[in-house]
Amino acid sequence: MAFLQTNKNLISTGMKEFNVLLKQQVFNDPLVSEEAMVTVVDDWMNFYINYYRRQVTGEQEEQDRALQQLQQELNTLANTFLAKYRAFLKSHEHLNHPLPSF
Repeated sequence: MAFLQTNKNLISTGMKEFNVLLKQQVFNDPLVSEEAMVTVVDDWMNFYINYYRRQVTGEQEEQDRALQQLQQELNTLANTFLAKYRAFLKSHEHLNHPLPSF
């Protein structure tokens, strides 16, 4: 069963908006822990899912499938973002743990 065009458009819009939000993030001091960033990103995803929940159309099954698809797409974007953030944190580990001077 294919998605209704309206729901396809909503999924696409949600992905674009979420991606813009992620790209606006600036990593700098003070650093946020990885766990805290995961929580923030999860909260953002929940916000987007709840926002679009009121806009999807069709029968309940269609709405559920569209929201599930949106969640999967946002998860993919979030995982990419979090991987970049982990790499950023790793690259700054030496700043938090300076080498002992001899």
